[in-house]
Amino acid sequence: MVTPTHPTPATAAAPSSAAAVRLLRRDVPPRQAWALEQAGLHPLLARLLAARGVQQPSDTDEGLQHLLAPQGLRGAADAAVALADAIAQRQGIVVVADYDCDGATACAVALRGLKLLGARAEDLRYVVPDRSIHGYGLTPGIVDLALASGPPVRRPSWLLTVDNGIASLEGVAHARRQGLRVLVTDHHLPARQGDAVVLPEADVIVNPNQPDDSFASKHMAGVGVMFYVLLAVRAELRQRGRFAGGPEPRLDSLLDLVALGTVADVVRLDANNRRLVAQGLKRVRQGRMQAGLAALFAAAKREPQRASAFDFGFALGPRINAAGRLADMTLGIECLLTDDPGRAAELASQLDDINRERRSVEGDMRDQAEALLARLAPTGAPPPAVSLFDAGFHEGVVGIVAGRLKDQLHRPTFVFAPGQGGLIKGSGRSIPGFHLRDALDLVSKREPGLLQRFGGHAMAAGATLPADGFARFRDALAQVAAEWLDAATLQRNLRVDGPLELQWWTPETVRLLDAQVWGQGFEAPLFCDLVEVQQQRLVGEKHLKMRVKHLGQMRDAIWFGRTEPVPPEVTLAYRLQLDHWNGVERLQMVVEACE
Repeated sequence: MVTPTHPTPATAAAPSSAAAVRLLRRDVPPRQAWALEQAGLHPLLARLLAARGVQQPSDTDEGLQHLLAPQGLRGAADAAVALADAIAQRQGIVVVADYDCDGATACAVALRGLKLLGARAEDLRYVVPDRSIHGYGLTPGIVDLALASGPPVRRPSWLLTVDNGIASLEGVAHARRQGLRVLVTDHHLPARQGDAVVLPEADVIVNPNQPDDSFASKHMAGVGVMFYVLLAVRAELRQRGRFAGGPEPRLDSLLDLVALGTVADVVRLDANNRRLVAQGLKRVRQGRMQAGLAALFAAAKREPQRASAFDFGFALGPRINAAGRLADMTLGIECLLTDDPGRAAELASQLDDINRERRSVEGDMRDQAEALLARLAPTGAPPPAVSLFDAGFHEGVVGIVAGRLKDQLHRPTFVFAPGQGGLIKGSGRSIPGFHLRDALDLVSKREPGLLQRFGGHAMAAGATLPADGFARFRDALAQVAAEWLDAATLQRNLRVDGPLELQWWTPETVRLLDAQVWGQGFEAPLFCDLVEVQQQRLVGEKHLKMRVKHLGQMRDAIWFGRTEPVPPEVTLAYRLQLDHWNGVERLQMVVEACE
């Protein structure tokens, strides 16, 4: 059935809590675009890259020789000496992982890389926290688990954290009291006491965001930091003559894992990160990947030879993350560690099942959250900051739901669920212009004793409250938001690349764009054009399917998650996609906003 282009009176009157969007066209520096085109880039690609700050042709070279040198990363040289000594002396090393995709890939990179560099399998093992039991990071409980996890006669000498540890003051101190040495590799911001940065008393810290680190790429994921530590270890072993007369270990064999963790953690894709991801994608497209990644591609029904960063972020990453959210991240790590294709397929199938469960839990929670929000803001206008709690919420999915609601409402959003010990645990997501971690710091000062624990950064943060503290937190965060946010900040802006000329409406254009590395801070092209909507109807009860007239031609368009009709003449912001159905390849607009 085709829904009329004009909404019915009942539909038109339905309130919507979705934030209005203003489309802002990116500036295209003509000199840079011309230089890129003259260097041989496709004219459309030259325009898109210039609009994202690429200034010269050499910036588009994805070769490994252009990666930043590990010598510039503070602490990497000390870590290299420590790990080279540990390998030579057969010291036991326990990798302390995190329960997200970045932590899982970083753990796999650490263990695979150390083996490539000469560590014996029996000298290496790992532990990963359970989200609901241990919480995040190197806690004293995880230190005790690391000591208890191996053979009694094989006490480890080193704890090596990946994607965590920089704020683990108590855990590092506890490990040192147990006679362990600690090497922290992380990318998060350090803890603060007042205005002072406080670092854990670890033996070595490698983190581009620690004080006095001049490393040019501040946005590496945890897996990227671990990869750089391995590069430094190899350089140290080379200097010691370890590889004299023989080939050096090929650490680039780990780049598929580095790329997956980097994209899945949604870190800013600066030039260095883009090269890491591009190299990982290159290996995947050539079929040179870990057995676990191949199995995950199969489980997700994606084709590795056409792999894109989108596959990492929306197909593979969520399947790894689901294990840490609803089950045990050991499943995800084992999938990335095994070299047995059969075992990898079995683990990938389990991860796929868990991800289906995660989607179901998330959907139920989002429905509940929207119902709570409707009671909180019956007129459809949300408060300046949104905080929601329900006793039926699942702790493992609060961050995803907070992110979905933040995108919908364009408001800082916190979602809480029951935790252990009578506490409630929440995860928040923010909007540009509202530093969430700083906001929590102010809440903690205004409401002493309310925040049992908190941490994070500008756009994402977590907090733990007593069970009776939610209302105080909700009101305090809303008050901070009311003071900090103005009308301009509360306006959702979406940057677009302008119209797509008729000559570029081809499958080749889609393949050209899909072959590039896009992501956080280097967003995929989003075009905008004025169209005439000829037909629109709901498919799957929650997606708006349209036929639109554009540049004199009829186009297919779909807006996922949109149930409200659009005006008969409207400017759509969209991505161009190839839709494959029954062996037929068709161009399709995937709409993200309208104005």
